Amino acid sequence: MTNVWDFFKNFFREAEQSSASRPILREALERSPETKEAFEDWKDTLVCRRIISSLAEGYAMYQSTPESVDRALTFLNTPSSKGFAIHFSHTDYSRQDASHLLDLLQGKVRWFNYRLQHSDTRTWSEKDWVQTVERYYLKPRQSWAEGQKIDQLFGNITIELTLRNDQPYLLTFRATSYSDRLYADAADFHELMQALLS
Repeated sequence: MTNVWDFFKNFFREAEQSSASRPILREALERSPETKEAFEDWKDTLVCRRIISSLAEGYAMYQSTPESVDRALTFLNTPSSKGFAIHFSHTDYSRQDASHLLDLLQGKVRWFNYRLQHSDTRTWSEKDWVQTVERYYLKPRQSWAEGQKIDQLFGNITIELTLRNDQPYLLTFRATSYSDRLYADAADFHELMQALLS
């Protein structure tokens, strides 16, 4: 009995000391067959269309009158990184909607000759909640000929869904490009957004 008690004491101590860099739980991000089937059904729902439509409207507004963008959306535009964030804490979407959106976005990125480099889920303890991050990291499939620059497409893409106490909090989508003489300039992020929103 002591060994079991020691195990639980150690587990809770480790959970309290966990952080983003030292998660208590880290594993591959894998979807069950039931989740994959639910995702296929979800892609044809009004909820999916509503999320994509809201993002498209927000992106159009960001390009014309950025100060008018809904507080549930933030857009990123720096020389090396482009992207957006959906603040689920300001919406009424479910955890399932958020996870399906994460999977939908990574699937659309793969249409552009991207490969999934890494996917994982990490969980750690914060002061007032348990935080979990589901993440996809995608890189372009590279091919280049002697004397030509490497086509980086839109750069490396990271898509993360942050959950707090298993409730959707934030989804971030970020394309980070290289500014290096070995690489051609990144493709226009607007082209990627158009594909994501179609």
